[in-house]
Amino acid sequence: MQHEVIGSTMPVLEIHLDPNESVIAVSGELSWMSASINMHTATSHGGGGGLFGALKRAVSGGSLFMTEYTAQGTAGTVAFAAKIPGHIVPVTLAPGQEYMIHRHGFLCGTSDSVLTVGFQQSLGAGVFGGDGFILQRLSGASQAWIELGGEVVTYDLAAGESLRVHPGHVGMFESQVSFEITRIKGIRNMLFGGDGIFLAQLTGPGRIWLQTLTLSNLAHALSPYLPTGGERTAGAAGTGAVVGSVLGSLLGGDNS
Repeated sequence: MQHEVIGSTMPVLEIHLDPNESVIAVSGELSWMSASINMHTATSHGGGGGLFGALKRAVSGGSLFMTEYTAQGTAGTVAFAAKIPGHIVPVTLAPGQEYMIHRHGFLCGTSDSVLTVGFQQSLGAGVFGGDGFILQRLSGASQAWIELGGEVVTYDLAAGESLRVHPGHVGMFESQVSFEITRIKGIRNMLFGGDGIFLAQLTGPGRIWLQTLTLSNLAHALSPYLPTGGERTAGAAGTGAVVGSVLGSLLGGDNS
């Protein structure tokens, strides 16, 4: 098995599979594949834990179903493109090693990859879309690829060393890193600081990967350019009027 990350701003991962080699991904991640690749979709693959494991994966922000892509007969290629501008980071897990990743970070992995909910905390209505804060736990002796938004900044925290991070910028960290959600101190800071109410505190030892682009910041930047409900209705009405005018002219011409 060989892989290549192509591109920079919106990268795509191409995996070249030898005959009978497989990778798994949550449903809907596929971008393209060669004719020799066979797809098999189920609630679990490899060490995924059956239906119970699938339910835990769905709670963690993933799909209830996983798709396995296998090269049958001859070698083949399967590709998975990034959903937002950022990077695709390869990770290799040894037996007993685990990573905590943000809820939409898992792009794909070999068939021994196990994805479950690793951390879940309700942060109140309206915070993080009302869904609270969720991390996925990636385990299993496997090779996996993680999607992180924007640029990637890594820190190797010493034992007892802490870093407080806006939760949306937490991309991935080794499971031995201690993680907790804390409140920003001070009423004025919480109400007028513009940095939200909560911070994630990560304490070493271990490596952490931070992402500079968060989905909430991307949505906020795009929101002024998205049509409102009224604009969509008006646009649809205008389109309907044009279509009606054209059809009326055609019908009128036929009747003359």
